Amino acid sequence: MFIDEVSLDVAAGSGGRGAVGFRHEKYVPRGGPDGGDGGWGGSVVLVVEPGDSSLSRYRERRRFHAPDGRPGGGALRSGRDGPDLVLLVPPGTVVTDAESGELIGDLAGPGERLVVAVGGRGGRGNAHFAGAVRQAPRIAELGDPGAQRRIHLELKLIADIGLVGLPNAGKSTLLAVLTGARPKVAAYPFTTLHPNLGVAEMSGGHTLVLADVPGLIEGAHDGAGLGIEFLRHLERTRVLIHVVDCAAGAAEARRAIEQVVAELGAFNPQLAERPTLVALNKVDLPDAAETAGELEPEFPGSHRISAAAGIGTRDLLEAAAALVAAARQTAALPTAGSPGEAGRVQGAGEADAAAGGHRVYRHVSHEPGPPRVERDPDGAYLVIDPAVLRIVERTDLDEEEAVVVLHRRLAAAGVDAALVAAGCQDGDTVRIGSAEFTFAADAMSSVPRPPRRSRR
Repeated sequence: MFIDEVSLDVAAGSGGRGAVGFRHEKYVPRGGPDGGDGGWGGSVVLVVEPGDSSLSRYRERRRFHAPDGRPGGGALRSGRDGPDLVLLVPPGTVVTDAESGELIGDLAGPGERLVVAVGGRGGRGNAHFAGAVRQAPRIAELGDPGAQRRIHLELKLIADIGLVGLPNAGKSTLLAVLTGARPKVAAYPFTTLHPNLGVAEMSGGHTLVLADVPGLIEGAHDGAGLGIEFLRHLERTRVLIHVVDCAAGAAEARRAIEQVVAELGAFNPQLAERPTLVALNKVDLPDAAETAGELEPEFPGSHRISAAAGIGTRDLLEAAAALVAAARQTAALPTAGSPGEAGRVQGAGEADAAAGGHRVYRHVSHEPGPPRVERDPDGAYLVIDPAVLRIVERTDLDEEEAVVVLHRRLAAAGVDAALVAAGCQDGDTVRIGSAEFTFAADAMSSVPRPPRRSRR
């Protein structure tokens, strides 16, 4: 089966831990701390591979983890960064967050890159913690954990023209005649089981990409006949060619047109409004020409063709090319505050400037507020704040000196005050991420409890 969507679990590499080291060199007594920084963890990057046409490479494996950064060393040596993990995807891949449904990126062009999970920063070595008071610190940071997320990849083919119609209307034959593609053609419905692409050569060296989408049936917008699997590919096309089998008679032809238009509109109302040409096919068969003549007044701009005999196909392609050119020109015109052809969204200042006004810049304060404290059902106090969590995660809780510095940093970040305001008292349990502490009036206990990994 043609796979055009898949969910992947991706995890970036964690940063390497910083080193605790001291300079040892002849004739240099008390050389001081020289622990180097850990390397950055590798990121997970999606890259468009022009030769790919499906997401089938992810049929078996769906979990990926980028390499971690290496730890720092003495003599101020930094650890090596973890290499990025590159995952290849075909052009037209739409990437969303599998949990929230938020759009992460739309990869359309060859070579485009999208970072979906950022590697963790390496921890700082003890050379960063030396000062007038603490001249020989034995403190170094742990590396930040890499980002983890579940992403959803959905392939939407990119084509200038989409061929639509009921099963066995002649779409695959028309694609073969116009582009030289070789899709499977047979005299029974549902011959095409997955979308086919072809490239048509135009005058002046221009090309058009055509997509033959499998035949639609009633209820396709609800998934009947795998309709949703194929209708989504039409969302990227600029022009539609509705192929109609005139050999079945005028009544059946009208019903076919109404049914396909209804399915397109039910799936996405914009598809029903897309520039469309009607190809009255199979006019070389008995009575089909008469049917085409009856339908032409009802559908202005329709074209009589015979895909099998090559009648009228070139005129149809030229008319479709003119509509594609007009659609491209319309899409290229920038509109203030809306995405342009390349998906670029203007900010408020840019939109004003584009309209001939002055740019207006407003200051946005990024001053952090007090940490949020919540009560766990078991009575523990949970400190919820990303900045505070990063401070704890970077601290080696097995080093007493590092824990003492941690308590000072937490107090400076307003954690102690927030806990007191929430009603926390001596002896109560405080959780920050996977670490647990016992609260004391002056400071939290310097001996943290073992991390409870299940709560991460």
